[in-house]
Amino acid sequence: MRRLILLRHAKSDRPPGIVDLDRPLNDRGKRAAPQMGAYLAAEGLIPEAVVVSPAKRTRETWEAIQSALTGPEAEIVPSIYDAPEAALLSIVQTTPDTAGSLLMIGHNPGLQDLAMRLAGSGEKAGRKRLSLEFPTAAVVVLDFEGDAWSTVAAGTGRLERFVAPRDIKIGD
Repeated sequence: MRRLILLRHAKSDRPPGIVDLDRPLNDRGKRAAPQMGAYLAAEGLIPEAVVVSPAKRTRETWEAIQSALTGPEAEIVPSIYDAPEAALLSIVQTTPDTAGSLLMIGHNPGLQDLAMRLAGSGEKAGRKRLSLEFPTAAVVVLDFEGDAWSTVAAGTGRLERFVAPRDIKIGD
């Protein structure tokens, strides 16, 4: 089995004069990111591989959750930034098969589109909600049968969970 964990970056700021790539997390994002890291750790959602967009807000999100996870170092993958779902799927499909789980930290609309394309089964209410929103710092977990990332394709995933920061409380 393969497990894909998609994490949208935490809420970011829009300071004047700062280009999109350099936008930092805002105060809400700085609170939500470690909360989601604690959630991932508590739920045993520890990735074996991590890929992150080069945007400052995604790197800061990773830095805030990394301490809660006992996993690998993140690989900064420039093609995740502002990528459509097809490009994100290509990154997933080329993940080394030695990693049973992959955490991708990126952006909308690409992450939401990818999750929707892959989720062929799973909780109906979660899939409906995902079709409507993918909030900042939210996590989607998709499970796939098989032992090769290259076989991940449209409709082959099962939505295991969809969790936003507002769905959990610190300490849960």
